[in-house]
Amino acid sequence: MIIVERRERVGLIILNRPRNLNALNRQLAEETLAVLRDMDADPDIGAIVITGSPRAFAAGADIEEMAEKPFTDFYMDDFLSPWDQVRQISKPIIAAVGGFALGGGCELALLCDLIIASDDAQFGQPEIKLGILPGIGGSQRLARSIGKAMTMDLVLTGRNIGAREAKEIGLVARVVPKEELMQHALEAAHTIAGYNAPAVKMAKVAVNAAFETPLAEGLRQERLLFQAAFATEGQKEGMSAFVKKRAPVFRHR
Repeated sequence: MIIVERRERVGLIILNRPRNLNALNRQLAEETLAVLRDMDADPDIGAIVITGSPRAFAAGADIEEMAEKPFTDFYMDDFLSPWDQVRQISKPIIAAVGGFALGGGCELALLCDLIIASDDAQFGQPEIKLGILPGIGGSQRLARSIGKAMTMDLVLTGRNIGAREAKEIGLVARVVPKEELMQHALEAAHTIAGYNAPAVKMAKVAVNAAFETPLAEGLRQERLLFQAAFATEGQKEGMSAFVKKRAPVFRHR
């Protein structure tokens, strides 16, 4: 259900359920999370890209898998909850979104650290049309990314928005031509993977703290992480290279 590739220091995960527009089911979740954990533990991988097909990043959770489930099945064995473990991955994850990113697909993109979208991408939380609501963090992460007003709009109306509007409201970091999506996503990942790996990991923690803690606590964490960066070999190399006007060579330690 997924295709896994490695491009130097970048890990690539391609969702591969084309007949179902990459709808998220239990098997896809388990396979994706297992690979993410392996990549996170691999010191030779510095960044990760998740993508789908040109037609759909992921068109939602698998409705056929959910439709007849009773409440007790969801409560006792919630097959959607494992997706939340994506946030435990310490390495930066880029979502390269082409086509539809709806429902669970939009929520998976939100679980990544930044979204690069093709100009034909469509985002939305259409669960309300099925008599339900977002269940993989959409109402919470959307509100933190784009604010209450737009989140209420998307969640309550179920409408889709295009890549340009998604960029305007802060959901998407970059919009690129669809034929250049993977080029831009992989270039960004290679750039990140080339920097001092401990500092990259610290930077991700620091930015996430802005959304998960009060300001005073976030500032405290940032200062401690900034100071901790001076214990890395990469800090010495980066600053020495700057002073000597040469390119740094990071060894990621």
